[in-house]
Amino acid sequence: MATVDESASAKRWLPLEANPDIMNQFLWGLGLPEDEAECCDVYGLDEELLEMVPKPVLAVLFLYPLTSKTEEERLLQENEKKEHSSRVYFMKQTVGNACGTIGLLHAVGNITSEIKILEGSFLDRLLKSTASMDPLQRAAFLENDREMEVAHSVAATGGDTEASDNADTHFICFTCVDGKCLIHN
Repeated sequence: MATVDESASAKRWLPLEANPDIMNQFLWGLGLPEDEAECCDVYGLDEELLEMVPKPVLAVLFLYPLTSKTEEERLLQENEKKEHSSRVYFMKQTVGNACGTIGLLHAVGNITSEIKILEGSFLDRLLKSTASMDPLQRAAFLENDREMEVAHSVAATGGDTEASDNADTHFICFTCVDGKCLIHN
């Protein structure tokens, strides 16, 4: 039961594994320099466990189980009109099981003032090409981008768990833009 926009295509990808090593390789391959940012696990919310997380924290990618209650809440939130500042990078999810990739793109797209992306890399081209698009146009752009589909596929099959397109979990991203914590669902 993967969360996808109602205007979604029939396209489905294999889900990404919640594995920082896989996500780092994926992002570094797309053009995020290794010394700029990296993904890491958060083992808990106790103070001593949070101290293990490298600082500064620029974004949080959170994986949670999908249930009828979480889907009901997501639909309620989706029906609320949300105005996004032009400084917020957001895209709808129209490809099944792409929430991990979209969460990572939300993270990178909203921290560009804090990091440098390799000039001419996939991430650089994607963010520049979609900068003036609305969330659905960005979704269509991603859906039709073969390079991203291949990169996602490589990352999705590079983990420790057997790849299956029956995801019962969903990634969301938390970032701060203009001093406000945003949830990219």
